Amino acid sequence: VQLQASGGGLVQAGGSLRLSCEASGSIFSTNVMGWYRQLPGKQRDSVALITSGGSTNYAESVKGRFTVSRDNAKNVVYLQMNSLRPEDTGVYYCYYHMGQSYWGKGTQVTVSS
Repeated sequence: VQLQASGGGLVQAGGSLRLSCEASGSIFSTNVMGWYRQLPGKQRDSVALITSGGSTNYAESVKGRFTVSRDNAKNVVYLQMNSLRPEDTGVYYCYYHMGQSYWGKGTQVTVSS
């Protein structure tokens, strides 16, 4: 499984960014996709996950601000990030899980104050 993410960048606090990630390779129709992030000096943690059936799970710190969605026909997962804060600055990783976990190369998100 290969994961290609795009959409990171620099934004001011209060702004928005949208991340996209396309999965390719041996993709099962039933899976979990989503996003992890690694904040400076911290371990990599889950941000938002979505099953192929549409069930979602969010980290407490992003609830109400971030929205994860997916297009099953295209094997694409999105992360709409609104009301961004400087503490959201970090490297965001696309994630796929079905039997085993895969992460894409990270994309940098920087939120300036």
